[in-house]
Amino acid sequence: MKKLVVGILAHVDAGKTTLSESMLFLSGKIRQMGRVDNKDAYLDTYELEKARGITIFSKQAIFNIEDTEITLLDTPGHVDFSAEMERTLQVLDYAILVISGADGVQGHTKTLWRLLEIYKIPTFIFVNKMDQKGTDKNALIHEIKRTLGEGCIEFSEVKTESFFEALALCEESLMEVYLEKGTVSDKHICEGIQNRSLFPVFLGSALKLEGVAFFMKGIKAYVKLPIYADPFGAKIYKISRDEQGNRLTHMKITGGTLKVKDAIKSEDWEEKVNQIRIYSGQKYEVVTALKAGAICAVTGLSQTKPGAGIGIEGASSEPILEPVLSYKMVLPDGIDARMMLPNLKVLEEEAPELHFVWEEELKEIKVQIMGEVQLEILQSLIMDRFNVWVTFGEGRIVYKEKIVHVVEGVGHFEPLRHYAEVHLLLEPSAKGSGLQFTSICNEEILEKNWQRLVLSHLREKAHRGVLTGSMITDMKITLVSGRAHNKHTEGGDFREATYRAVRQGLMEAESILLEPYYAFQLELPENLVGRAMTDVENMHGTCEIAQTDGEIAVIKGRAPVATMRNYQKEVIAYAKGRGQLFLTLEGYDTCHNAEAIIEQMAYEPERDFENPTGSVFCTHGSGFTVPWDDVKNYMHVAAHLKPSKPEIKEVLEVLTLPSETEWLSLAEINQIINSTYNANQGRKSVWKKHTKSRETFYESTVRPTIRKPKETSEEYLLVDGYNILFAWPDLKALANENMDAARLKLLDILSNYQGIRKCHIIAVFDAYRVEGRQESIEAYHNIHVVFTGEAQTADHYIEKFAHTNQHKYHITVATSDGLQQVIIRGAGCALLSARELMAEIKIQNERLQQEFLAPNDRERTALEDTLSLEEKEKIKALMDTI
Repeated sequence: MKKLVVGILAHVDAGKTTLSESMLFLSGKIRQMGRVDNKDAYLDTYELEKARGITIFSKQAIFNIEDTEITLLDTPGHVDFSAEMERTLQVLDYAILVISGADGVQGHTKTLWRLLEIYKIPTFIFVNKMDQKGTDKNALIHEIKRTLGEGCIEFSEVKTESFFEALALCEESLMEVYLEKGTVSDKHICEGIQNRSLFPVFLGSALKLEGVAFFMKGIKAYVKLPIYADPFGAKIYKISRDEQGNRLTHMKITGGTLKVKDAIKSEDWEEKVNQIRIYSGQKYEVVTALKAGAICAVTGLSQTKPGAGIGIEGASSEPILEPVLSYKMVLPDGIDARMMLPNLKVLEEEAPELHFVWEEELKEIKVQIMGEVQLEILQSLIMDRFNVWVTFGEGRIVYKEKIVHVVEGVGHFEPLRHYAEVHLLLEPSAKGSGLQFTSICNEEILEKNWQRLVLSHLREKAHRGVLTGSMITDMKITLVSGRAHNKHTEGGDFREATYRAVRQGLMEAESILLEPYYAFQLELPENLVGRAMTDVENMHGTCEIAQTDGEIAVIKGRAPVATMRNYQKEVIAYAKGRGQLFLTLEGYDTCHNAEAIIEQMAYEPERDFENPTGSVFCTHGSGFTVPWDDVKNYMHVAAHLKPSKPEIKEVLEVLTLPSETEWLSLAEINQIINSTYNANQGRKSVWKKHTKSRETFYESTVRPTIRKPKETSEEYLLVDGYNILFAWPDLKALANENMDAARLKLLDILSNYQGIRKCHIIAVFDAYRVEGRQESIEAYHNIHVVFTGEAQTADHYIEKFAHTNQHKYHITVATSDGLQQVIIRGAGCALLSARELMAEIKIQNERLQQEFLAPNDRERTALEDTLSLEEKEKIKALMDTI
């Protein structure tokens, strides 16, 4: 039999459940129609749903239309349970959007329409409650076309010329068919519906069974059955538990066949299917195998999650709708919050839109939800499931954070016998895009299994921002580089390095605070429009008058959730019951009072020990912590992003001169020439330049060059790398065998020396013969390494650095190049020859060793020095007897 999965969606009270009941009744599935107000609806199976009269959880029913088996998925209509509805969209072949004929297109209807567009689901529209007084078919069709699109075509009278003309205007291909044949076939109509250029509109009354049978025939006539692949695949959309507590994984099979005892595999786990159930209402049928196109619930799987894909099916994108309010959960006396949290996580697994967060510092549980109705349902649900009556504190807004420019985050984790380094590229992405994780890292740099592990760690954690500790969003995080150790790296090392890389990048980046916004529609008497628009402005929102009929006006706009969440009560009060406010979550945008919120929350990212911003490095057999702003000076892998010149530290900017260059006077130039080129001439033959009267006149305006004191006491040691390397015998011998090894050994020696002297060390190596080589500055442990660019020597670099920074720092240059020594001396810098540098390093190492050993010598005390004469004699007697 042909199979089709159809979802039914609507704004609350549009008659969605009633339409489901009528379709089940007309198909022969049920003998009598149930009603929401009678609490006997076939699909409202939970007591909470019967008591509230609303759908809270999605359910399924199966019925047949001729030779087609329809699996109908009923979804919640209330805006607070929209996330439950959105998860169901992932598995639909078609959707039915129910619109109330009495109310028209409402706020939440537009949200549903937007989600159907995002998920690209072909949609049929049923306008319900057309039996009520005051409904105007033509006005409703006009409103639907205006708000949802011109592709919404009434299907009440088909096969007429006006009907074909309306179809032709929906799509170019339909226009070509109509112009050629004067009609449009059912096949072309099916294709138009399938590609979402055409949306059939049916009208009727579900309660009175008017137009429902015709609507069902329309579904049968104009659907196109999907084609499924042969390899097995499935999409998980829901997790629940039956009355016995068995965990059920609800899925749609999208390829192949699922059988009992089949092994379901994922990257991290593998489990077997124990039972396959096909639900219809409360009852279910157990089967041994099921083919593609069917919806089922499976037992035996404990690791599955909503939105996950199995087999050939990929994971779904993050949900569009998400919680915007946060409440503190208050537990009764005697209930331990830590013991309660696992129970709450079970609920979160079944309803991912509920986010339970444990605040370690405050030792309390926070719950993030969509709205206050959901809060009341949650309270009842916890009581029914766990027999615990909880209350909630005052709610607050769930904020988010995003970055505004690209940054590279580096995380390093290297306590003794552990090792991992991760480089992540953090890029801002489009509004509402959420978080995306990918890798462009070369497998020669980091093996594929480590890359998969890093991406897994990125997905498993809710990453906090650094402004308020709120979750980050709208960001693409790319693994660009990393390093593992063949012997010491373990899986947990990359978890630590990954988390720290994200935090380090966020600390470097410029972040902005986001808050949720409502899109609203306000209907009220025309004489109250001024009051309403002033209120919206005071709420930091924007609005406009959408329409007015002389009595009732409609205002549409957007405003922050923080300011508008309780506005419904005000509307009821000042409009005396004649006003209606419809709110739809629009998404996140820049916070209107970010500074006040940041100050109020007083979050200190560097004191958040659960989410460290720094990294852990290792030296001399012990680990030490490096703060986030110094990590890149210690990292082991070269940076992926090459800093632009304005971003390089001032000390390393050697290609430009200082802005306040001290120019030499004419007299000083003469003195230099006389003391160099003409130094061998007699006093009487010294070259003199005739001084013109104009130069004499302006001489008073030329200030003499005065040597300024150093601006800081920081010391810099510049090392001519290859010069030193070939001047030290041990390194020279090693260089003849392996140049890279010799260079690394020199860097290790300089790194250890820096740890003793605490000065800044820059090792400069020639690369001027490498064609196309660009100058690069890299961090090696606690020192910097410079490789010069094409046509630039190490001497050139060092000379420029000395000239640029001679008045700022105490600079020493280590080289045995005689000419360079003369130039460096002229710049006022200190010099060390290769032999002197070697001796200095040896002296410092010996001094450190003496300082380490000296306290031990002073504190060492022999045991016999502490014993009395009597105790010594007793020990001696004891030893004699042995």
